[in-house]
Amino acid sequence: MDYSQLQIWAIILGLGVGTVTLRFSFLGLIGRRHLPEWVLRHLRYTPVAVLPGLVAPQVFFPAATGGETDPARLAAAAVTLAVGYFTKSVLWAIAAGFATLMGLMALAGG
Repeated sequence: MDYSQLQIWAIILGLGVGTVTLRFSFLGLIGRRHLPEWVLRHLRYTPVAVLPGLVAPQVFFPAATGGETDPARLAAAAVTLAVGYFTKSVLWAIAAGFATLMGLMALAGG
């Protein structure tokens, strides 16, 4: 579909207004209020819940392999999880997973 300049700018403006509205609804309207402890406890787990949703498609259905599961990516994900679990360090986990993925891809010639 071919969009005109006006339509593109209307879409950008609409998405911007939607983003600001969503953020303001949470931060602006209840940002200064005291939230119950159970809400705060659940909010602490938001990054832990979002990150796997971002990473899992790249591990199980990577675009680089045409959507086919790749043993190198599965191994890198397993190493990342193991290093993260034992070291409790996100940076070490990322570095180990990256090194594993690059090493296995180099061995496979890809």
